[in-house]
Amino acid sequence: MNQTTEKGTVQEFTINSPQLSREKHIWVYLPYNYSSSGKLYPVVYMHDGQRVFDHAESPKRDWHVEEKLNDLHSEAIIVGIEHGGSTHRIDEMTPYPNEKYGGGHADDYLEFIINTLMPHIEGNYRVLTGKDNTTIFGASVGGLISFYALLKFPGVFGSAGVFSPSFWFSEEIFTLIRSINKIEGRIYFMAGDHESRNMVPDLEEMEQLVLERVTDRSQVYKRIVHGGHHNEKLWRKEFKNAYIWLMD
Repeated sequence: MNQTTEKGTVQEFTINSPQLSREKHIWVYLPYNYSSSGKLYPVVYMHDGQRVFDHAESPKRDWHVEEKLNDLHSEAIIVGIEHGGSTHRIDEMTPYPNEKYGGGHADDYLEFIINTLMPHIEGNYRVLTGKDNTTIFGASVGGLISFYALLKFPGVFGSAGVFSPSFWFSEEIFTLIRSINKIEGRIYFMAGDHESRNMVPDLEEMEQLVLERVTDRSQVYKRIVHGGHHNEKLWRKEFKNAYIWLMD
């Protein structure tokens, strides 16, 4: 078969999370050459899995990641993690509580990823292990928790895709980074200039704090999209460039 026509495949399974006291549905994208190559692949863990692989509540909320990976002839395994819905999503993906919106239990969700999901992925798929081969990626509160995960677990995650991060949710994320002397990972920041009033200023403040703590400025990339709004249309459009940078 001509390689240009080969496509990746998506598998699905459900796994129990003792940390969250419920089951999580998981989607796994396997590269076009997975079955024939015998290779090991880097892994990208993505939040809001329902919106990653053509399973969104509506087409407008879909990132169409599978199509983009096929177009790129991607050679990475992408793991989409089901979000907790209207009941649990905010709680799972925010590291600190907000007076109005609650939340603040991201550590439980990350413990599920690190101690339950990752061992399952590593035990059942041909993956490269270690932080240099492990990326975490999300948007909005998914961007917030991806950034937090890179800071909190630098030995686990080596790169983070941080789209439209909800840094407004709690000032404590700024307190956390100020307590850190050195950041070893790589971060791709992206936001639109038509999101919230504070989105770009917050992101640029955080970028400066990160740049003060990295060894090499090439560890950080920032993109501000003119006219970009806080929605899947923006994130879908910007995924490809972020993915290419993170996998470089």
